[in-house]
Amino acid sequence: MDENKARTVVEGLRARGIGAQMEKAGVYQFGIRIELPDGRQAIWDTDGTSSLEAQVMRNGMLVGFVPSIAGSEEYDEDAVIEAIAHTDYDRPIATRRTTPLPPAAPLPPQGGVFKRFLDGFRYR
Repeated sequence: MDENKARTVVEGLRARGIGAQMEKAGVYQFGIRIELPDGRQAIWDTDGTSSLEAQVMRNGMLVGFVPSIAGSEEYDEDAVIEAIAHTDYDRPIATRRTTPLPPAAPLPPQGGVFKRFLDGFRYR
């Protein structure tokens, strides 16, 4: 996932009340980290492949995963936000929820006032 797409997805998830942050996995490798309520983290799409998948980690150990979503190579930002928001992480192999999440209060943007300064003014 490129940096601008990851940034747009994180902002869209935070607007829905989902605690998402950008994950910098390496040089020019970006993804999305979702903080789950029980101390786990879902790390989406940091491996550089074109399909959308995730690893669910707790204390640096793999405790579950989201298998590659069929057809996700063609997803735009809105479809990626929908896919991540409707994932149920309760089982080791995560699945899609059949009912949408209840609406939550939006979270503030990551980085706040200094967002562009911290990111090096790379975008508008």
